[in-house]
Amino acid sequence: MEFDLKKIGEFFAIPGEYRSCEIIKSGNINKTFLVKYLREGEEKPYIIQKINTYVFKNPEQVMQNIEAVTEHIRAKIKATGASAGRSVLHFLHTPSGENFAYDEEGGFWRGYRYIDNSVTYNLTDDLFILEEGGRGFGEFQKNLADFDASSLYESIPDFHNTKKRFDRLFETAEKDPLNRVKDVRDELRYLRERYDESCVFCKMLEAGEIPLRVTHNDTKCNNVVFDRDTNKALAVIDLDTVMPGLCAYDFGDLIRFGANNTDEDDPDLSKIFLDLDKYEAFVRGFVGTLRDCLTPVELETMYLGAYVMTTELVARFMLDYIEGDVYFKLNYPEHNLVRTRAQAALARDMEKKFPEMRRIIKKYC
Repeated sequence: MEFDLKKIGEFFAIPGEYRSCEIIKSGNINKTFLVKYLREGEEKPYIIQKINTYVFKNPEQVMQNIEAVTEHIRAKIKATGASAGRSVLHFLHTPSGENFAYDEEGGFWRGYRYIDNSVTYNLTDDLFILEEGGRGFGEFQKNLADFDASSLYESIPDFHNTKKRFDRLFETAEKDPLNRVKDVRDELRYLRERYDESCVFCKMLEAGEIPLRVTHNDTKCNNVVFDRDTNKALAVIDLDTVMPGLCAYDFGDLIRFGANNTDEDDPDLSKIFLDLDKYEAFVRGFVGTLRDCLTPVELETMYLGAYVMTTELVARFMLDYIEGDVYFKLNYPEHNLVRTRAQAALARDMEKKFPEMRRIIKKYC
């Protein structure tokens, strides 16, 4: 084991006897471990994470955001008379009251209680699970609809500033530091041609046409935990990128990842297209839950969120490839190149389906 997880657990004074640890391989950014402690004759599971401080430059601010939104959601749930034990993450605290700890090398750690009898899904064709995933993120935003988004830190400044991301990509591509641009010329040309369409929400936000909201900003279906027996959505996890944002971004990333016919990094481009049945399931859960909280303009333009998040991911994967793979975790050397091409293929297919995407959203409004 690369890290002494028993010692990390001591920072948070986890009660009981440390028994075991296993690496959880999902996720591209942080290192995540499932640890178990024996207490009162039963094994109690916890999630322990080492935060990537290259990505999250101000991890203490990230944890302040998380504390604020989880406590707000917890209070909302309790106000209904329901238990919040399985509906929102409960983070561990040190004896001095902090929800994080540093190790001797300056590594930044946090932990939270594992939600009992729960399961996550990376990819699924089960439309009920997809609808529940959409509902889970919809409930997350609904519970935070009265939370002051401006009070949160930007854990990653300009995270969804598509214009800045495109501009930086184009500048870096001109320099071509590692002679890799030749591998992505078609995808780079496509982004140049779709610059205005991809930056539409930046312009709308600047014009005051859409409101800032508290958003999750990483709405993959595997960031919802489900009840193992019923497959009902329980809680939203992976809250590092909770910050001010746009509802369309959360919806868009949910669709980009979950309504793709295949993996987001499938090298076989013939398999990549927007599955409209999956899309509708997500719309039913997400828009059906949130529709009364959103403005008419948000609802009218919601479908574009899927396209914008997809072209933005093309830009992000491509930039990382051109710069030498410094951001995203790789499974093999050409991983970012494959991701770039796969997301570009998905964006092109979405364009063909804009009319149907709009119709489905109107159906649930």
